[in-house]
Order: sequence, then structure tokens, then C-alpha cells
Amino acid sequence: MSTPPPDTVLIVEDDPHVRLGCVQAMQLANLAVEGVGSAEEALSRLALGHIGAVVTDMRLPKADGLSLVRLCQQQDAHLPVVMITGHGDIDLAVESMRAGAYDFITKPFASERLVDVVHRALEKRQLTREIARLRQQLHQGDDIESRLIGQSPAMVAVRRLILDVADSPVDVLVHGETGCGKELVAQALHAASPRRKGPYVALNCGGMPDNLLDSELFGHEAGAFTGAQKRRIGKIEFAQGGTLFLDELETMPMAMQVKLLRVLQERKIERLGSNAPIDIDCRIVAATKDDLLERGKQGSFRSDLYYRLNVVTITLPPLRERREDIPLLMAHFTATAAQRFNRPPPELTPAQLSALMRHDWPGNVRELRNVADCLVLGVRHAILDAPGATPTATPAGLSLTEAVEHFERQLIAAELARQGGNMAKTAEALKVAKTTLHDKAKRLGLGPQG
Repeated sequence: MSTPPPDTVLIVEDDPHVRLGCVQAMQLANLAVEGVGSAEEALSRLALGHIGAVVTDMRLPKADGLSLVRLCQQQDAHLPVVMITGHGDIDLAVESMRAGAYDFITKPFASERLVDVVHRALEKRQLTREIARLRQQLHQGDDIESRLIGQSPAMVAVRRLILDVADSPVDVLVHGETGCGKELVAQALHAASPRRKGPYVALNCGGMPDNLLDSELFGHEAGAFTGAQKRRIGKIEFAQGGTLFLDELETMPMAMQVKLLRVLQERKIERLGSNAPIDIDCRIVAATKDDLLERGKQGSFRSDLYYRLNVVTITLPPLRERREDIPLLMAHFTATAAQRFNRPPPELTPAQLSALMRHDWPGNVRELRNVADCLVLGVRHAILDAPGATPTATPAGLSLTEAVEHFERQLIAAELARQGGNMAKTAEALKVAKTTLHDKAKRLGLGPQG
């Protein structure tokens, strides 16, 4: 017998006709499904793994559905169990929820209702696994997905590009707004490259006097200038065999730009006060928030340096253009903050999630991390406390996945109405790919309005 695929739905129902009906409803919804007739059979099947959700009748031979809920909780506390009850079993259904059941539906029910509940249960399962994976990476991994979190198409493309160029010696330019995580890209490039065992050296070029920046980058010999009492190794030389990250490149003085261009071309440096060239072997990753080509046209940045660095450019999207990543990022930041402050990770309410999803994030990911810190510490934050920050009537008691789905449905439906049902214009207004919008609209039961 072949191993069933992940996220198989397990139907537990002793009536063969009802069981067949539930199985067929899952199959019509393109869900992997298996059916068994007792709690004992269900437990045997659960032991094999790969179950995404359980749907069980309350009334079963021998062990009943409530017992099965408790046994499922013992095996896997995060496995969602949906209870099917009769009208006379509402008290038992409530007890099953207290025991850990995800939801319950009463007989008779439409197959669409069952499929909808199962879909939500599977999404909850998927989100739980993703959060667990992020927390595991927090403790164990240097994996690129633990550094650059997000499943939006833009972030998937960024990670793919990093992996494509990591093994090559090419220098890289990283472009993105303040707070997007440009240094995380440099760290990911370093960690994924053959240079990972070498040093990772970072220098912010902003706000540093010319002579100090010169010494920081190139080093100096004893007596090279007043106060230079002994030889100093510069950042470029110190990064030998590794990676040098230059942040805020747009602030680098023109004289330093000339020297950096020479380093990139010749791969040699001279310490201040010395005429002896030193061969250098390091990858340079430079980051900027500005349009360097436009700066070059204005004469405030050397165009030849821009073109020398522009062989590979990695552009990080602002957070407002990848809002679908906010729940995962928030889960990661609250987990790290809880560890750092020795506090339990807080539960994010649907109202708080709605506020996060609606905010424009001028400070980008860095701003979101600050919100997470406040949430863990129990400190009030303007984004979460702002009046009118939530959409109208977010239903109470929703899970994180359900709240995200509710918000997406509101947002897409409102924009579709504004665009007269035109999916292309709606996708453009929401800044998502048209195929992504089509997939979301289909999943959320939305579509062109005429």
C-alpha cells in the first residue's frame, strides 16, 4: 500500500453510506481522503502519519468521537478534528471543542458546508506547521528561508536569485527601502556561498568623515597620519576570503567611490601610508535605498561605479507590496522576541492581524519587528491601538488563518467592485500578479462581478 500524500483528510464514520458521501465530497473538492469505520481504525491510520485533518462522527461503536478527539490530542495536539453531531448532541459537541476539537457541524449538513470547514482546518494545519518550521529554524538553521522569510512571489524570486549567484564570485548590489532587510540578503549570500567559512564584515558608509572612512576601508600604516600609532588592517583586507557588506553606498564620498572602483577592477588595495599593493579576495555586497543611476545623471554618484556593481542587482520589495507575508513574519518576530525577553509568545487576535494587514509600513520589516517586540512585552503600540484600524465587523473567534482569509475576501471584493469586476485592473490596484489574484479569488469564492 503506497504512502498517502500529506494533508490527507481522514473520515471516521461507521455508517457506510454517510462515510461514502463524505469521502466523495472531499474527492470532488480535489482533497486527498480516506475513510474508516471506527475510532480504533482511525488511530491505526493516524500512527502512519500524513493526516492533515480528521472528520469524525460523535456516535461510533466502542470508543466514541469525543474519545477520539482526546486521543488525537495526545498523539498530535495540533491536528484539527471536525466533529459531526446530531441535533441532540450539542452539549457533547461543546465538550469536544473544550477537549480540543477544531469545529463541529450538525446533521443534516450540505457537502459544501463540510468541505468549507475541512478547507479551513487544513489551512490552520498548514499555518501551524509553517510556524513550527520557522521556530525550529530559529534555533537550528542557517537556511535561507530562516533569514529571508516570506512565501510571496517577490520573496521566492529573491531567494532563488541569491541561490543562483551565491557560488559565483560576482559582486552584488542590493536595492530596497530602509528597513526592508538589505543586510539579511548580504548575510544570506555569504551563508550560501563557498565563502561561508570566511569572515563576514559589515560597514555603514553613512555619516563617516572621508579620512576615517578611508582608514576603515583600506587600513593604514603606523605614522600614516597624526594619531596613527600602529598599523591597522582595513575592512576590505579583513574580509579576505569572505564577504564585505557596504551599507548606504549612496552616501560614500566621490573620492572614496574612485578608490572603491579601482578595488573592484584590480582586486588590490594599498594601506594609507604604504606603496605596497595587497591582493584581496572578497565578495563585495553593496546596498542602497536610492536610484544610483539617477544619482549618476545628477553627478552625485559615479556612473562607472554603478555599472561595475550593477552586474547582479537584488531588489527587495517593500512590506506593503507583500502583505501576504505579514502573518509569517509576525510569527517569527514574536517567537524571537519571546525567546529574547524570556516571555511566552502572545496570541495574535483577528483585530490585531487586521490592523497589521491594513498598515502601510513606511518602516517596512524593521517596523513590523518593533511592533512584535511591543506585543511580546505587553507595551501598547499605535498600529495595534489606532481607532478604525480594523476592517468592519471582523467576526470574533476566528483563527489566524481565518482572519487573514476574511480580510483578503473583504479587500479583494471591495477592489473588484471599484474596478467594475475587471480582474486585470484589480490585480494592478492590489499590486499582485493576475494569476495570484485569480487563484485567491477562486479560493475565496469571489470572481468578476459581471
